[in-house]
Amino acid sequence: MADTQNKQQEQDINQLLKVRREKLAALQEAGKDPFQITKYDVTHHSQEITDHFDTLEGSAVSVAGRVMSKRVMGKASFCNVQDLQGDIQVYVARDSIGEEPYADFKKYDVGDIVGVDGEVFRTKTGEISVHASKVTLLSKSLQILPEKYHGLVNTDIRYRQRYTDLIMNADVKKTFVMRSKIISAIRRYLDGQGFLEVETPMLVSNAGGAAARPFETHYNALDEDVKLRISLELYLKRLIVGGMERVYEIGRVFRNEGLDARHNPEFTLMELYQAYTDYNGMMDLTENMFRHVAKEVCGATTVPYGDVEIDLGKPFERITMVEAVKKYAGVDFDEVPDTAAAKKLADEKNVHYEERHTKGDIINLFFEEFVEEHLIQPTFVMDHPVEISPLTKRKPEKPDYVERFELFITAREMCNAYSELNDPIDQRERFRAQEAALAAGDEEANTTDEDFMNALEIGMPPTGGIGYGIDRLVMLLTNSPAIRDVLLFPTMKSLDKKPSDTAKSVKKQAAGEAKKSSVTREQALALLKKYNKEPFHIQHALTVEGVMRWYAKELGYGAEEEFWGITGLLHDIDFELYPDEHCKKAPELLREGGVGEDMIYAVCSHGFGLCSEEEPKLEMEKVLFASDELTGLIWSCALMRPSKSTMDMEVKSLKKKFKDKKFAAGCSREVIAQGAEMLGWELDDLFDKTIQAMRSCEADVAAQLENP
Repeated sequence: MADTQNKQQEQDINQLLKVRREKLAALQEAGKDPFQITKYDVTHHSQEITDHFDTLEGSAVSVAGRVMSKRVMGKASFCNVQDLQGDIQVYVARDSIGEEPYADFKKYDVGDIVGVDGEVFRTKTGEISVHASKVTLLSKSLQILPEKYHGLVNTDIRYRQRYTDLIMNADVKKTFVMRSKIISAIRRYLDGQGFLEVETPMLVSNAGGAAARPFETHYNALDEDVKLRISLELYLKRLIVGGMERVYEIGRVFRNEGLDARHNPEFTLMELYQAYTDYNGMMDLTENMFRHVAKEVCGATTVPYGDVEIDLGKPFERITMVEAVKKYAGVDFDEVPDTAAAKKLADEKNVHYEERHTKGDIINLFFEEFVEEHLIQPTFVMDHPVEISPLTKRKPEKPDYVERFELFITAREMCNAYSELNDPIDQRERFRAQEAALAAGDEEANTTDEDFMNALEIGMPPTGGIGYGIDRLVMLLTNSPAIRDVLLFPTMKSLDKKPSDTAKSVKKQAAGEAKKSSVTREQALALLKKYNKEPFHIQHALTVEGVMRWYAKELGYGAEEEFWGITGLLHDIDFELYPDEHCKKAPELLREGGVGEDMIYAVCSHGFGLCSEEEPKLEMEKVLFASDELTGLIWSCALMRPSKSTMDMEVKSLKKKFKDKKFAAGCSREVIAQGAEMLGWELDDLFDKTIQAMRSCEADVAAQLENP
């Protein structure tokens, strides 16, 4: 039935698209081609008319925008026109615009772009409107907008088709208008403080200034390999050497790393450098600037973010990294004598580290593990270990640490600042240490930039510097949970990536009717509970069901949602009673319950490599293979959090636990990685999607467990 409905819906849509093209052809044949119109003079926008109705009532105006709704009522009609500022109702009467233009208007579609000349008035129901004297079709929409009532909710489509997202979701447009205002406010503030905005190269021979893997490319004209910049730092410092005492740049940087809720491979960074000050001066500037921007853009220094109110009006807390670790982890690294003692502590606290790590690295690992999630209100974390700060001036009284701070808000790093290292001899030693780390396998380590070293040897004054992640600041001030929500066109996996021969053959086999479940959800749940009594096993089954349903919709298999979900519900049907024969006993139990062979095959294939020889072939089977183990790991991580929930979990936290093979050791990292590879996804992408999927069903799973 579902497949028949989908086919009918597709046929209906194709017919509607055909009609739109026929309407365009008729207009062109009649000499009314809207695409021949080159301009339209707009005198007012919707919000202006609403805000200034008292003075504009009865005045002639010209507005333009997209038709979002239409009500045709014989000799008079209403339509709603959306422009940059919002929308406004337009009253279109045959007697006002003429019989032939009115007949044309009645054929216009939702999505068409029109210009309206008319007079401002208020209807009998009190709605401010424009009484049209002329309606001009400026552009014909040949596609169909999402249904207005439900809007555009699929996140993948929203990010890929941001233009549709902006049309359908007013809050999205508001977010990006605010983003523009935030950047303008930052510029005005810094210009007022005497800073000069500059531009520096994006393509560089040596990508330094941060711990990150660069993207690499090639200059054909020069026959040289170059990199995309990962930071703005080293060129801006050259300008300080050159006597430009206060400089800043707002620009894109590129880091060849994963994607998650707060990371995108290309993002907007603002860096500034000020001569004759230190990191204390940078703290004062940062606090004042955040407060100023919030007040100017949001109208207040207290802003909502998720379930909390962030107070940017109070003085920001200032705490050293060692003090923070002592406060939240109960470990005082001032009492830890050396690297060996630090590693012993890490072993006791189950903090994963690498052999090359020193005491300073381990302090930072403790900070990430135990401290970050507590830093909700604005907090400056100061005085980092020298090992993780290769470009920063040491503290004279404590040379194992540097004059550096990071600002944390909502458990996220918002900016990073230093008293800049201007000792060329010390800097060269730091670069050598970085090159040793690179040789030991640290792909994010820096290499020596000889031209920058030459600049330092010429002489750089004492300088304070800071880098701000613009996207994270926009997330904070617009109450946006993910970085993709504040990027107009976030990085997305290509849809036209050519599939492998195996994938082609599987898709060919799968073409035709959508897979249907042979049992109802109620029958499947009863079957699950017949062989599984442990609450944990039932919770896991319900979770995987919810995750599979989410993926079915997310990946465009909505017609198969029931099949995907019930397969997830039954995937471990034999695990509790027959753990040593998992996936081998399942066919027998499932057949007894009336489950079809397609579902039995999918259930068995998820145990590939461990307890089954049936390799996943279809996308649904691969998703189950990858997400089964991963949901267990994610839930184990969630239970370690204060919230005991996935709702505030981020990919960064999951990645740390993924690397620590002692944590939730029963969740096979190899299977998870193999599943991502089967799907052709980056591991971070699998992490991000599965966390989202678990969030979508967490409350429902809890309710089912409470009311079985």
